[in-house]
Parts: sequence; C-alpha cells; structure tokens
Amino acid sequence: MVHTWPLVEALCRLEPPPDLSWLVEEEYLPLVAPHPGVHRALPVATRRWRRRPWQRTAWREVRAAVQALRQIRPEVVLDPQGLLKSAVWGVAAGSPRRIGLHPAVRRERAAGLCYTETAPSPQPHRHAVDVALSLLGALDVEVPWGATPDGSFLVPAAISPAERNTPGPIMLVPGTGRTAKTWGAALFADLARRLANLGWEVEILWGPREHRLAAEIAAAAGVRLAPATPLLTLPQHLVRARGVIGGDTGPAHLAAALGVPTVMLHLDTDPQRSGARGRRVTLLDGRPGAAAPLIPEAVAAAAVITFRQ
Repeated sequence: MVHTWPLVEALCRLEPPPDLSWLVEEEYLPLVAPHPGVHRALPVATRRWRRRPWQRTAWREVRAAVQALRQIRPEVVLDPQGLLKSAVWGVAAGSPRRIGLHPAVRRERAAGLCYTETAPSPQPHRHAVDVALSLLGALDVEVPWGATPDGSFLVPAAISPAERNTPGPIMLVPGTGRTAKTWGAALFADLARRLANLGWEVEILWGPREHRLAAEIAAAAGVRLAPATPLLTLPQHLVRARGVIGGDTGPAHLAAALGVPTVMLHLDTDPQRSGARGRRVTLLDGRPGAAAPLIPEAVAAAAVITFRQ
C-alpha cells in the first residue's frame, strides 16, 4: 500500500490530473480513502471472500464490486501488484486498456493473461516503489525513480508541529505477517531492556492477533504495552514516536513514510527490494548468510545513531 503512494502522486502531477479510483482490500481503506489524489476508494474483501467462497453474501459483494467498477468505466487500469487476484479486476471493470508490470518483475506470470499491455522493465531499479512507478512508462510519463512515500496526508491537522517534535517513546513492532520475518519475543525483550537502560521510554506496539506476543515482550522487559491501535488511528499514534523498530511490516513502512526515524529488520526479505524509504531510515540485513548476525546489541546501536541524529 505505502509503496504505491508515489505512483499516485506522480499521476496527480499530470495535466490535467486524472480522475483516480483505487480498488483496495477493505482493511486497508484508511490508508487510501484520505489520499488527496484519490477521488474514490472502492473496498473489496478478497481475503474474506476466499475464506468463505460458498456463502451467498460473498457472491453478492463480488457482484456489487463489479457493478461499481463498471459504473466508473475506467479508460485505463494499472496493476502495480502483478498478481492474478489484482489483475482480474481490470477485466471485470471492462477497461479497454489494462497495463501490468513487466514479466521480469511481475509476481505471478498468470496475471499477464489479464493485461492488454505491459510496462517497460524498471531494471536496474529493483525497489518495490520503483517497480510500481514503472507503470508510468507505458503512459509515456517520466518516471521519478527513487521517490519516497509521503504519508503526511494521514496526520490529523490537530496534531501540531510542537507535538510531533516532542520526543515520545521508542515503539517496537514485533508482529509480522510471516513467521520467517519474525525476530522472536526473547530478542525483542532483550532489545527493549537495552533501550530502557539508555533512559528511553519503550512501548510495544501490536495489531490484530498480536496481543499475546506483545504482552509477553512487555512483561519480560518491564516496558509499556501500547493500547489497542486500529489502522484508522495508527498514523497519529506513530507520529508521536521518538523512533520505530520493526521488521519488514506495514507499521514500520508507515512510520518511515510519516517521517518517523525507523530501524527496519530484514530477516527474510531483501532490503534493496522492500526496505522502508524515508528521511531517517536504517535497514539492517539479518537474513541467513548476512555479514553479521542480527543481535539486540547491534540493533540498539543502530537505534542510538538513527534516533539521535
């Protein structure tokens, strides 16, 4: 989601700017609907539908989503995900021009069956932001390689610059979407104790199905457990942080896009491909075969440098 914001911003700079609709998984609607360049956000529930494909409610919702798309009658559909589940919506919308990623960077080859054309290869650029931006090449638009996601539109106007500049806690984000990305409760607890011993306030952030893990870390380290923070209020919670430490996961990417100093731990993913981009971001490579193991002492040292700049 965050990686696609620069593509939207580039489209908004066109003259005249396009009437832009964004089809988005329902749970991520709060990160799309407020964007000033998005005229309409259309929520879909493909994850929920796949879990219960036999239910009539699911089929009614699918039909309603298709009807909403066909009422818009998009002239061009861009698919920055490169997945069959995303590409098929361009066909459902009846768009005459459906542009997908180059096969070299497409995540699923089958998605190409849904495209009428593909974008030029972004290589040698490999980052997910640049991969999404490469779609502009099919529109004969100059590609702003290296662009950084900007999440400032999510920060409520009620939060003053003074509030944002007041040092808050260091927020640790131990939860991830995949087990391979997870650092582990014991290592996060060790890190939390080290940071607390430096005199910093530490808070353990958690999302759906992560409360037990976060509570275990907070109790082991003797630090604060964050309150429940739904996606709708997560940005305004993050901007008050002194810094954020987490894996290659949504809240850490969001923090970097909000301008919060961020240390990202890459345990399974390539930092050159999916690392956070921002003004004050440190990417630590802890994948098997990395030059040095990713231990709490090293992460704490990186946090000191990143958060005190």
